[in-house]
Amino acid sequence: MMTTRRAAIAATLLAPALAQAQGAWQPTRPIRFVVPFPAGGATDVVARVLGERLQETLGQPVVVENRTGAGGNIGVENVVRSAPDGTTLLMGTTGTLTVNPHLYSNLGFDPLRDLAPISMAFTTDHVLIVNPNVQAQTAQEFLALVRAQPGRLSYGSAGSGSSTHTVPELFRLAARVDITHVPYRGSAPALNDVVAGNVQVMLDQIPSAIGQIQAGRVRALAVTGARRSPLLPNVPTMAEIGLPDAQATSWGAVMAPGGTPAPVVARFNAAIREALAQQAVKDRLAAAGAEAVSSTPEELATYLRAESEKWARVVREARITVN
Repeated sequence: MMTTRRAAIAATLLAPALAQAQGAWQPTRPIRFVVPFPAGGATDVVARVLGERLQETLGQPVVVENRTGAGGNIGVENVVRSAPDGTTLLMGTTGTLTVNPHLYSNLGFDPLRDLAPISMAFTTDHVLIVNPNVQAQTAQEFLALVRAQPGRLSYGSAGSGSSTHTVPELFRLAARVDITHVPYRGSAPALNDVVAGNVQVMLDQIPSAIGQIQAGRVRALAVTGARRSPLLPNVPTMAEIGLPDAQATSWGAVMAPGGTPAPVVARFNAAIREALAQQAVKDRLAAAGAEAVSSTPEELATYLRAESEKWARVVREARITVN
């Protein structure tokens, strides 16, 4: 439920907006685009590309603001607590919107309740990689190996609760295998240890792992998307290797503070969808390893609920905790 202050702000903004045609609202002040992760990653890159296009379309400066910490929760909370007046956006992610609420018991907010969905922005898949010394040339051989040696192989992750932890746990549950989790402080050191053979396995995001795969320092066995990746056309999907329940996609979505009036949401949605349809934008996102994907606010709300239910089950059944 909105606070009295939120309701007053929304009502003030909504009155003139409703006097205009649907979607005709235009911002009159600069827009903050909050990214809950450090600069340089795929989420940040997408936000900056979108921000440039929104600035051109909406006629107001769009400033990307990196608010990091607590697995992305600090940035999300900042947007949740912001006024619903069309001056603040969030680039939310799989983890911040649909995983963290099930990992952290004291968030103090609910992303699905306290944020307004605007549009999907991008997706990126994960890839199952192994050190070349692992005696498995295919995913089927790998599954046979880990089933024959439960608990012997280890997988690295960027840290407890990260997508490189939750996606492997989804895989582990679907495949019914026992692989030991070794958390690192970031994806890069985990990947480096797979290359070195200190851990044997990782389910890394494709953009992060593609260089090591192409160099032959790790072997790619399967991707987690619904279809094969254009970056790895010869690598089968989880469904193709008999594990459809291990399908998973990391994604980003644009959100606004809860209570943002419908005409404001509609205007941002139209601008974002227009931007993501541009070939130049698609190409820039592809260079960062992301695929441009848009949606209506209603489609995004439905997707968020489904993803939240999915990851709640994984967190519960895999008994995932954060340190």
